[in-house]
Amino acid sequence: MPLAYRTVLIEENALMQERLSGIIRNTPGFEVSARYTSAGEAMGQMQAFNPNLILLDIDQEANVNLLKGLKRNVPESMIICISKNWNADEQARLLRDGAAGYMIKPFTGEELQAAVKNANRAYGSAPAKVISFFSAKGKSGKTTLIANLAAALARQTRESVAIIDADLQFGDMAVFFNLTPQSTIVEAVRDIKFLSPVTLKTYFAEVGENLQVLCGTSKPDMAESVTVEGLEGLINMARNLFSYILVDIPSGFSDISATACELSNQTYLTAMVNGGYETTHTKRALEIFKAWDDYEKRVFPLFTRVEPCNEESRETLSKAIDYPVAAIIPNEYILVSEAANNGRLIIEEHPDSPFSLAVNELAMDIAGK
Repeated sequence: MPLAYRTVLIEENALMQERLSGIIRNTPGFEVSARYTSAGEAMGQMQAFNPNLILLDIDQEANVNLLKGLKRNVPESMIICISKNWNADEQARLLRDGAAGYMIKPFTGEELQAAVKNANRAYGSAPAKVISFFSAKGKSGKTTLIANLAAALARQTRESVAIIDADLQFGDMAVFFNLTPQSTIVEAVRDIKFLSPVTLKTYFAEVGENLQVLCGTSKPDMAESVTVEGLEGLINMARNLFSYILVDIPSGFSDISATACELSNQTYLTAMVNGGYETTHTKRALEIFKAWDDYEKRVFPLFTRVEPCNEESRETLSKAIDYPVAAIIPNEYILVSEAANNGRLIIEEHPDSPFSLAVNELAMDIAGK
């Protein structure tokens, strides 16, 4: 049976080249067809080896400049860039120039396999969609909504979905999914400069088919260790791993919540109907989001625990905030609580309930936008 990946390795450092060559040879499904110290040396020679995978050292600026030329010379080859450090802006440029992925070196055989798998999955697919859930005040029901919505998206689209619990002081995703995580957002942000998309994935906990969670801080006083820059790097890197990323952010406006919203394709402004000032708070928050030129395409008010949950209620809420309400979720607190107590999601425990139907409709809407 022929090997799947005939690999050309372009690496300037002789010791690193030897080390990586050994890793490639010892990884099932891979062989080293040729080795070069620079892209310039490889140009015009490597076609003879008919490679379908090129690992390109981008710590050399000259190699970066020749990326487009490499892609033209061997258009059928997958090019994965390798570097000592991760840089989100650099990666975005490399992907535009024809690279299929990005790895931190030295890598393991498992990381190489995962990088190729991710690159194959991402080839030709739509860019990842990041969705933040903002609440002007607490007690909006967004944790329950996000958990069920993420599961619905994973089931409907059969694509990879992630939840990032960035509600730094009071995030409940670990409790909701009954997790005792080895790593949380604190460790992911701390290590982000030393990670690649492949290694970042190990910080997420798998909670269902195509569904993974990065849990929030284990203690409220650890919230300060998550910086704006770290969160930005985390979200940008996660775009390379997942098709949908749902971000649970702290209530109210802060540097963290503002950054998450600005990085998101969509922000759901979430509030719970409880006879208080939820429409007033939502309207005030909308005024701030209107500073975005494209706010009408990115900001979507959503109300939970709506009774009765019908078009008349949606219209009433829309008039109250003077802005179209994107979705309303019915009040089924007892069923939601019973499902959670059984360690299950309501969309799994009661798939035909009004809550589940509303969440599935929202998932279809998100997947179609």
